[in-house]
Amino acid sequence: MQTLTQIDPVEQLLEQGLKDLWYPICPSDFVKETPVSLRRLGRKLVLWRDATTSKLHVLEDHCPHRGAPLSLGVVLGDTIACPYHGVEVRGDGVVTKVPGSPGCKLEGSRAARTFHVREVAGAVWVYNAFEPDCETPPELALPEELTDDDTYSRFLCYVEWKGDWRYVSDNVMDPMHGTFLHKQSHTMFEGDTKAKFAIRDTEHGFVFEKEGQRNVNFDWTEWGDTGAHWMRLEIPYPKTGGPGGNFTIVYGVSPISPTRSAVFFWRVRKLAPGWQRDTWRFLYRNRLEARHWAVLEQDRVLVEHMEADANQRESLYQHDMGLVRLRRYLRAQAKQQIQAREAAQAKPAARAASVA
Repeated sequence: MQTLTQIDPVEQLLEQGLKDLWYPICPSDFVKETPVSLRRLGRKLVLWRDATTSKLHVLEDHCPHRGAPLSLGVVLGDTIACPYHGVEVRGDGVVTKVPGSPGCKLEGSRAARTFHVREVAGAVWVYNAFEPDCETPPELALPEELTDDDTYSRFLCYVEWKGDWRYVSDNVMDPMHGTFLHKQSHTMFEGDTKAKFAIRDTEHGFVFEKEGQRNVNFDWTEWGDTGAHWMRLEIPYPKTGGPGGNFTIVYGVSPISPTRSAVFFWRVRKLAPGWQRDTWRFLYRNRLEARHWAVLEQDRVLVEHMEADANQRESLYQHDMGLVRLRRYLRAQAKQQIQAREAAQAKPAARAASVA
């Protein structure tokens, strides 16, 4: 995108991730017996599980004493002990013990930044709160493909790609590229190489779709904002792909840095438990998964080889209405959040001035 010296507040917020949203940050199986350190959303995070309950905790990977990485410390149930001086920090951010100076003012204070966390559809989700002391986040609302285990069967494909996360989102919000980039795919070689697109509003966002063509190729993408940002699309499947109808992909992403993105693709089919679901899962693992990775590799190579400022030198046309709509939406949200932050910061100054 832009170089750091040129970044305006809106651009910086978008690079790091918008606030007051749920983000998927890693697959659940990333976090096992030992603490894990991940850089996401402009911060370094530590994740660990309580050995007794398996409950997941997420803090900023920064000891409130001297800033040492908590991720190198020792897990004590719902608490983690800093390796540097043994300071113990609970999952809610409260310092419970300072071994070197018992009773000091650090003990009992909520000095570490904590993050609300949920585990859904095989992924760890954190709430990127605007206010660091957010007590009650909104419920994590996601498409039914990720929450209805009785109706849908899914696999999570997790990748980390070089480049700004917005280029990955642009790629998903671009159904027309399937006809060309993926033309050798066993599911995307059919359909017209010319198309006219339209935008259809939905309750939580919009659908960007080809006019006059459905269930032929990668013909539409849905954008949704339900307190988490996601996209959904369908790929028609031949009968050799097993039962379950069209193949649904649900997409989510978290920024790691301006040059790296954590990308989630849930691959879903509508199948209740039983022999048909078992058949689809067997086919996926033994035949289809390798093909899907081959298609994703085409996307990865393309996205990673785009110049950082590619979107500053574009000549867009009708096929790009969807990503233009998406970009405008994200920038509008960023501007609103910056204005809200400035207003919140101005209130104490105004009160102080009135007292003076």
